[in-house]
Amino acid sequence: FGPSREMALFDLNEQGVVPVENPSAALLAGRRPGQSGTVVTPVLEGSLPLLVEIQALVTGGNPGNPRRLVTGLDYQRVAMVLAVLEKRGGVPLAGRDVYVSAIGGVRAEEPSCDLAVALAVASSFYDRPLPHNLAVFGELGLTGEVRRVGGGRKRWEEIKRHGYTRV
Repeated sequence: FGPSREMALFDLNEQGVVPVENPSAALLAGRRPGQSGTVVTPVLEGSLPLLVEIQALVTGGNPGNPRRLVTGLDYQRVAMVLAVLEKRGGVPLAGRDVYVSAIGGVRAEEPSCDLAVALAVASSFYDRPLPHNLAVFGELGLTGEVRRVGGGRKRWEEIKRHGYTRV
């Protein structure tokens, strides 16, 4: 009963179906900082900013037929980010299996997730965790540049509200 493209999170518990007061905290509740291949990104669902964890796993694969599995993100955008990482970032992914997921069942398909995907994949490839207080957002261009995305102020406010100090 409101504008389209709006989202609300609800919890089914002993009291019935109740609204989740802090959706970002609920989505990040199971997060394990200090692991390689994970980073937090703010996405906009309608006018609601949500912090979502992006996870990536890069493993040895079949050099002639590497596997790509994407959940909760746009497959074509992830494929483009992987190509940019390989060509512009020097990360050799051609013969590797790459798995990328937006955790929590959220569909994070906007271009602002590009940078988070790139950093999660690179973190997994090099097996080096990103800082636990880091949140990232930005679109990647085909030449490797990070581009501005809309809703920066809302994203920034949500990041600050949850204690992330590096953006």
